[in-house]
Amino acid sequence: MGTSTAYGGPGGGTPLVPSWLGSDSTGPVPAAPDGLPSGAPSAPDASPPAPPSRPAIPAPADPGRFAGARSNFSRFARSGGSDRASLGRAVSDYVSTSSGGAHQAAQRMGASRGVGARLLGFLTDAQARGSSAALRELNLDQLAGRPIDEVFAGLADSICPNGGTVDDGIAREAFIETIIELTTLGVTDFDALSAGQIQTVFELYVTHAIEARLCNDIGTKVITAPADASAALRVQEQLHDFIRNGVSDALTATRAETPALTLDSVQSFVDLVYERAFSILKALGDAVAN
Repeated sequence: MGTSTAYGGPGGGTPLVPSWLGSDSTGPVPAAPDGLPSGAPSAPDASPPAPPSRPAIPAPADPGRFAGARSNFSRFARSGGSDRASLGRAVSDYVSTSSGGAHQAAQRMGASRGVGARLLGFLTDAQARGSSAALRELNLDQLAGRPIDEVFAGLADSICPNGGTVDDGIAREAFIETIIELTTLGVTDFDALSAGQIQTVFELYVTHAIEARLCNDIGTKVITAPADASAALRVQEQLHDFIRNGVSDALTATRAETPALTLDSVQSFVDLVYERAFSILKALGDAVAN
């Protein structure tokens, strides 16, 4: 949250999940007509060629779907962090109503899921083959032996390139916030990362990504609403801890089902962690609200 620049949040009339998110397809390539070799010119056809297949344009979502979550989140922020029931209602309503459920909420994390998979894939490779070999794969040999904050700063353009969209900005911001938090936790030696520390790195990244997404959507005044700086810090810390608890539970459950993570299974693993995290956050929000 510390490095973000709020854009005011979505207006609500846009689709829950844009048609371009997570898809690179431009439609099937038409096959050659019968009797002609592939690549040979076809006989003249009086009828015009059929247009290529395109994804259907999603119907606009309810323009008021953010109202309840924003109202409760603003109430929580104005309380200086004391009204946890409003925080619970805000998070629960964000997942169920604003996003259309845990699966749709995870789908909206398009760039963050991709960055999470690249980050976890790199860390898995570094643990399996050694940090020098993993860095060499990305032409970053010069970072071998450097502290973790320097390694991750050098990795930024490879793992989370700045594409210019809000979604890309959220993913990159989460990566930067992860670097900052790792240094405050005393995790500095990249070459000595344990399996538990690798899990912590990924957990922090997913937490910051979901936090940034939620704040951009419904919490654009989270810093300015409290009356003083200490209250604003309490609001930020409570939100961060609330989301991290959900992410930690989701990661633990998914890890138990996938004890031997491979590079081929990283993306599906990451997708499942995000979806489970939103599902757990919905349940935690309901519990706090009641």
